[in-house]
Amino acid sequence: MKNSKAIHALFIVGVAAAGLLAGFLNMPGEWYASLAKPPFNPPDWLFGPVWTVLYVFIGWAGARSFLSRRAHPATFGLWVVQLVLNLAWMPVFFGLHMMVPALIIILVLLLAILAFIARTRQHDRLSAGLFVPYALWVAFATLLNAALIYLN
Repeated sequence: MKNSKAIHALFIVGVAAAGLLAGFLNMPGEWYASLAKPPFNPPDWLFGPVWTVLYVFIGWAGARSFLSRRAHPATFGLWVVQLVLNLAWMPVFFGLHMMVPALIIILVLLLAILAFIARTRQHDRLSAGLFVPYALWVAFATLLNAALIYLN
């Protein structure tokens, strides 16, 4: 049981640290500020707190998937894929200012999140549930990414 708690802590801290580092290295900056935004664009201050909570949920589900990877190896694989896509989106969008490739990444990310939910809902309802707010936020972010392309 101690080992399980340590794994959960490592995943949660690791995912949150990776997400926060990616965000810090890819700050929106002047380019993003200059873009025409849709009326449903949230205030900038909201992104940090939302993503921090989501990264905790992602880490928690990741630890659970890691601990059950022998019984459900594809589930942990999906978790890794979604994390890589999640961390790849920021440098493509904010760093390289490539909104169309970023849209492709976030669409594939959304599919990976939904696949993770579908795969875990039978054997790990908690992990599936932890990914529901993540799926909703990424669906919203996908719409926002598409709207930014359209408006700019």
